[in-house]
Amino acid sequence: MSEPVVIVGMGEMGGVFARAFLGAGHPVFPVTRGQSMAEVAAILPDPALALITVGEDELEGVLASLPPEWRGRVGLIQNELLPRDWIAHGVEGPTVASVWFEKKPGTAVNEIIPTPVAGPGAALVVDALASIGIMAVAIAGSELVDALVAKNLYILTVNIAGLRTGGTVSEVWENRGLAESVGSEVLDIQEHLVGAPIDHERAVSGMVAAIEADPNHGATGRSAPRRLERALRHADEAGIEAPTLQAIANDSL
Repeated sequence: MSEPVVIVGMGEMGGVFARAFLGAGHPVFPVTRGQSMAEVAAILPDPALALITVGEDELEGVLASLPPEWRGRVGLIQNELLPRDWIAHGVEGPTVASVWFEKKPGTAVNEIIPTPVAGPGAALVVDALASIGIMAVAIAGSELVDALVAKNLYILTVNIAGLRTGGTVSEVWENRGLAESVGSEVLDIQEHLVGAPIDHERAVSGMVAAIEADPNHGATGRSAPRRLERALRHADEAGIEAPTLQAIANDSL
């Protein structure tokens, strides 16, 4: 029997990954809301992967209470994710997927572009997703930050600019001046959060590739206002000027 996998959080994305690992022959042990991770870890201290699929708003609390047995086996898939998020909780070398598919209630999985995965469990995740027809690719650890920044740029730009334009991601991009202004401020914030220079051109290319792959994707959702609030908080903490983000907040929040 293949090694078991723990999945923390069994929402829509947790369900997709559970089906993927089961399809690849791995027993799946879920940790649902209200369950104790420590109790599950006492029974299963050495899973092949402890994949955390909770939303970004819940991630910090989960990492703060992560059982020590799982710290070397963590998998992360959240939006707006950067190394500082796991380093702050003493997690080193996790498996990280910059997920480019979504699953909403009552709908099929919508895949935009292949999902890059880095870390010790990358092959495990790539193979599991392949078992349910989702394309993923293993990347080197040195490529991870660029992959995460490109996804963050896409999510934040289309969500925040979309608060003003509405419509689809392609319609946001058609408002090129607004989209580029939002994107430039987002990248300044990302660079601060990364703590090192990032390749702006590569990040923009990744965003454009995703827009072109699924031009009719909706630009905003329930998370958009919270993303804008977080971006402005990060900008304020870093002393970064973000006049376009602030103007959208003044109109939308």
